[in-house]
Amino acid sequence: MLGRERARPGPSAAPGVRPAPAAAGVPLPAAGGSTAARHFLMCPPEHFAVEYRINPWMDPVAGADREVAIRQWEGLRSAYEALGHRVSLIDPVEGLPDMVFAANGALVVDGRVYGARFTHAERAAEGPAYLDWFVRNGYERVREADFTNEGEGDFLTLDHVVLAGTGFRTDVAAHSEVQEFLGRPVVTLRLVDPRFYHLDTALFPLNGHNVAYFPGAFSPGSQEVLRRLFPHAVIAGEDDAAVLGLNAVSDGTHVVINEEAAGLRSALERGGFEVVPIEFSELRKAGGGPKCCTLEIRG
Repeated sequence: MLGRERARPGPSAAPGVRPAPAAAGVPLPAAGGSTAARHFLMCPPEHFAVEYRINPWMDPVAGADREVAIRQWEGLRSAYEALGHRVSLIDPVEGLPDMVFAANGALVVDGRVYGARFTHAERAAEGPAYLDWFVRNGYERVREADFTNEGEGDFLTLDHVVLAGTGFRTDVAAHSEVQEFLGRPVVTLRLVDPRFYHLDTALFPLNGHNVAYFPGAFSPGSQEVLRRLFPHAVIAGEDDAAVLGLNAVSDGTHVVINEEAAGLRSALERGGFEVVPIEFSELRKAGGGPKCCTLEIRG
């Protein structure tokens, strides 16, 4: 039933929530005007591990080095703060090794919070954990989802439209639920390559009106939709997509991206973007890149 939203609690702060202040004294760069500072929610990878296999990137036998993952994650957080963006932190929960991938935890637009309902049992408890963070931090419009969805993993917001992925994780019925809750048009895109199981592994917004994407991740009909919507998109090749180069974060001027995506980095620089390369090889062992670790709080 639409409109089933969580009540706002009292004003007391949540225990265990650690908001990080914005970097002080960092000038915001300009590209035809100032780049607006963004607000990101991140989760430290204190319990990160590859303990199960729920996507093609994961190999529990090979595992992952948690200390290296923490160092790479800290590099991402530092990059955001150096660019003048605000980073808040949610405490990681023991037993949830994928909670570091904050983008999957919710969708936040105009201050309205749409909660995640995960496909796999291994991640199911992450949805309530993220929703509770928003409730405890005073967000009034917080909705528990009726349908399976994985937050910003499959919902990417531009100025006038929300792009919504389906095919592997998010139920297409969640697309209608989001449209009704946010009051914004939602465009469905079907993913067909299991390596790109979330929309944010195959596409990212460059700014409020254009995107970069890898066509091979999408069905023929969805490729045509993307060509019509974004005739001037940056098209990524398979080599860059295969290192999760499209799991990137742009503020309209800078693009924080996996350093291994050399071709895409060059294309973005030719397009006038300032590229901020990040080493992210360890977290990729669980199928995540910079965007997976970054939930944007809008409004």
